[in-house]
Amino acid sequence: GKVSILLPMFSPAFQVDQTLALLEQAKSILRGEKVPFDEKIEIGGMIEVPAAALAVGLFLRRLDFLSIGTNDLIQYTLAIDRADEQVANLYDPLHPAVLMLLSHVIGSAEKAGVPVSMCGEMAGDPNFTRLLLGLGLRQFSMFPAQIPAVKQRIKQSDIAEIEPVVRRIVRLEESAKIEEQVERLNAWRQ
Repeated sequence: GKVSILLPMFSPAFQVDQTLALLEQAKSILRGEKVPFDEKIEIGGMIEVPAAALAVGLFLRRLDFLSIGTNDLIQYTLAIDRADEQVANLYDPLHPAVLMLLSHVIGSAEKAGVPVSMCGEMAGDPNFTRLLLGLGLRQFSMFPAQIPAVKQRIKQSDIAEIEPVVRRIVRLEESAKIEEQVERLNAWRQ
């Protein structure tokens, strides 16, 4: 049947190359044993560490699709353990560095024609939906209970109006100003 494989937690390209080689080896064994399988299994990568986000171009040439894992990406970018109550308040999805990484990954994937999706708390939070749409994200993964609110926010959004606003937001240097602008963006009734 139709299968896609998503590779987690990689950063150097050789890890992806090794995995792809092992998959080819497994395919060869299946062919030799005359076991039917999908020859065109899509292989994707989970962008969850800053090194993978910054070097995304290396992976776009090797992979069929990407998924951005925001929970880990934010945690590792900010060196914040969100489970540690003493520093959990510093976990900030709107930190300028986080937005720069998201913009870089989504923009690079779009230029390369490689589909990119997002999973994690950001994808299912309607407070971030317009921001993510403005960055170019078109595939969101979330818990079923989150779908109605995110869907409603999408239906109330005009991407052509959002994109230039989001480009300005991403250039801001302070989380508080970014948060203020995202709140204004969300207040629009379109």
